[in-house]
Amino acid sequence: MTTLTADLPEGRIWRFGWMFGAIWLVYLIYPLNDILALEHTPAKVAGVMTIVAFGVVFTSTFWRFRTGLRRGKPLPTSQAWIALGVMITLTVFMSLSIDTTAFGATVYIAVLAMMTLPVRQAWALVVVMVALVEAVPRLVSSWEPDTFFAFQLLISAAAAWGITQVFQRNHELAVARQQLADLAIVAERERMSRDVHDILGHSLTVITVKSELAGRLIEIDPARAAVEIAELETLARQALADVRSTVGGMRQVDIGSELASVRTALNAAGIDADLPGDADVVPLRHRELFGWVIREAVTNVVRHSSARHCRVTLTASSISIVDDGVGPAEGGSDNGGNGLRGLGERVKASGGSLTIARVSTGGFGVEVSAE
Repeated sequence: MTTLTADLPEGRIWRFGWMFGAIWLVYLIYPLNDILALEHTPAKVAGVMTIVAFGVVFTSTFWRFRTGLRRGKPLPTSQAWIALGVMITLTVFMSLSIDTTAFGATVYIAVLAMMTLPVRQAWALVVVMVALVEAVPRLVSSWEPDTFFAFQLLISAAAAWGITQVFQRNHELAVARQQLADLAIVAERERMSRDVHDILGHSLTVITVKSELAGRLIEIDPARAAVEIAELETLARQALADVRSTVGGMRQVDIGSELASVRTALNAAGIDADLPGDADVVPLRHRELFGWVIREAVTNVVRHSSARHCRVTLTASSISIVDDGVGPAEGGSDNGGNGLRGLGERVKASGGSLTIARVSTGGFGVEVSAE
């Protein structure tokens, strides 16, 4: 889970995170002065201990709130209410000694409530406290009413609510960024696996066909078999180079080079190839996509079709590959397998359309139209 301060070491967050809350305790100096001005020493000691306890509860709860927010684990509402209840009790105890001066502590309660409680609960608590700081001094004859505390409560609560919204939006933004980064990694892995599958699938298919041909020729035409075996070595080296360049992000597929490659594959498989003489009609923006299309489609022809003839047709915005074989078996494991799924993803990403269907010659047809 991404945190809002991912650039800070975790140890530093734990050691110094409490300081962000403790720094605001400076405003408790006012009730502290009144407590130190009390006549009786036991009352002074009790009052100081109350303020210290109040500060510890506020600081620790604020620290737990910030730490939980960074880790994506908000402070439980029940724990927040316990801390607020303790702070309210301590404020009441202080007010018994220093009267309305203790009401300054309610600002800390309002701020903490806005940060740790659901919005409705937080505002309900603030409204109740505003009513109390306004009503209680008027009900206790020895206390002097002061509307300043109610104003402080409302302003502090509104400010804390705004800051909390910023915290939450920043956290949500950080989470969204991490999710986008994770999705980008997944997409890149899928792209890499698709590229490696398509490259190896085609190369290994040609190597398999040529190996079978060399095996048949080795007794009846050793010289021709030697040529085929030499080409096998070249194909294997090229496949290895293609995989390395793909992993390195340097692999460039082009319809022109793929036409020459599939001609070799079809001839080795004994399939009559009807291919365009060149690919100059294809604009630059479509050349890579059409290269992947012809590579995958012809690989399927060689593997599955048992065809005698394969025709490739090129235009500036489309490519079609048609054979007269049987195509993948209906419901077979290769029908719509990884290769064709990967091809569909490529075409979709390029904004084109892919059509795969049986044709009138009885074989299998693949057609891609690009915008």
